[in-house]
Amino acid sequence: MAHHKSAKKRARQNIKRRARNRHQRSTLRTAMKNYRELLETKDVENAEKSYSTIQKVLDRAVTKGVMHKNTAARQKSRLAAALKKIKAA
Repeated sequence: MAHHKSAKKRARQNIKRRARNRHQRSTLRTAMKNYRELLETKDVENAEKSYSTIQKVLDRAVTKGVMHKNTAARQKSRLAAALKKIKAA
């Protein structure tokens, strides 16, 4: 348990930030899950629409500090490649 005034404030801030980060991470994971389901069902039209949404969610996670920019770039690249593969088939 924190004893100093500054440590108590830091503990309060950590609780708030943890809640914010968890929400961002949960939103991201849900969006990824929905997009992957569209790819599995080979629903190209909805997957194309959803791709722009997933890009925004990934970029927002980077901006908020939940994810590293290279990780987001790698995931966007892989999701785009998966969409391209579904289109070709």
